Amino acid sequence: MARVAVDEQVAILMHGVELGDPELQRSMEDELRQRLIDAEREQRGLRVYCGYDVTGPHLHLGHTITMRKLRQFQDLGHDVILLIGTFTTLIGDASDKDTARTIRAVDDVLRDAETYAEQVFRILDREKTTVRYNHEWLDTLSFRDLIRFASLFTVQQSIARENFKNRLERGDALWLREILYPLAQGYDAVALEADVQLGATEQLFNLMAGRKIQEFYGQRPQICLTFPILVGTDGRLRMSKSTGNYIGITESPHEQYGKVMSLPDEAMPSYIDLLTRWPLDTIKEHKQHLASGAVHPMDIKKKLAWEIVASFNGDAAADEAAAHFARVHQQREVPEELPEFVLSDPMRIDELLLAVGLAPSKSEARRLISQNGVRLNGTTITSIDTLVEPGEAILQVGKRRFLRLLPTEHQH
Repeated sequence: MARVAVDEQVAILMHGVELGDPELQRSMEDELRQRLIDAEREQRGLRVYCGYDVTGPHLHLGHTITMRKLRQFQDLGHDVILLIGTFTTLIGDASDKDTARTIRAVDDVLRDAETYAEQVFRILDREKTTVRYNHEWLDTLSFRDLIRFASLFTVQQSIARENFKNRLERGDALWLREILYPLAQGYDAVALEADVQLGATEQLFNLMAGRKIQEFYGQRPQICLTFPILVGTDGRLRMSKSTGNYIGITESPHEQYGKVMSLPDEAMPSYIDLLTRWPLDTIKEHKQHLASGAVHPMDIKKKLAWEIVASFNGDAAADEAAAHFARVHQQREVPEELPEFVLSDPMRIDELLLAVGLAPSKSEARRLISQNGVRLNGTTITSIDTLVEPGEAILQVGKRRFLRLLPTEHQH
């Protein structure tokens, strides 16, 4: 393919990046531009990677933000490395946690690592992706080497991080292995001779540690690009399987489409920014239409749902999921005349069912939820902790009981 102009590459690759500091953001953008210029002169692609610790067997949309950015690098002709953290998983990254991660068994990590790699190829080009495992070099790293580059960092730098400070103030344990984690992740950059590393915003300390260690070993320091967390289908909390607000990448097209359609409108801009393959002009246009109200949010949400399903399952599956949603949830099952309820504040699903008379008690509401008998905009509610946000939606209990939820502005 023809090489895309450097400035255009920078615009594409920096889209969605959040480094938390405008000066650092400008610095990383400038470094990326210069590295692209140098690589073009040397007639090579950049070596770009992202590491994924194996925290469970299945991935959700939140995991795919960096994977989609890796795919953009791939499509622009750069060399992408998918790094599976078979060693760092055993330490546990506490960057996004206020408690220590549980140490996992080695066999579990290796087994789940295989499923990770297969799921990732729904996004990345298998033929253009190098898969590496960081136990390859961290298992053999000598204690002498560790002591040498550990001298680049102070304990104060480690414990200054917000989540570590919180734990120390509460008197909770802060394990030495957690302080060593950034050193292990940083050494990955050395082993891979990386030009660019991607990660989540809370991992910035770890990525910047990689720059220091690379310089210690005489390498040119990598460019660090971090991305914000993705809110879940509730529009409030971080997407997570434990909270039940996730969209899995191996879920059926119907389920994926329905879950995207259940998103609160305010969550859509971040999904558009971080989860679509759309050109920058299209992204800008849809976000402007959302902000101005020039296009009904439901119409943009349908395009977003189609795009997300198509990116994992292909256009035909997305067409079928869209048709199924329209047929089942907008035409056939839902009666034309529905009772209505104005929801002015977020409400937990079991409390809402009780308040609107769709369940005689909270215990009955919970039973209905546990038996998969409650749906919101066609998506099955699986947790009693699900918060229903104000907005237009269809609440369904069983096969025949429906309620139209309306936002406060519909109240007379």
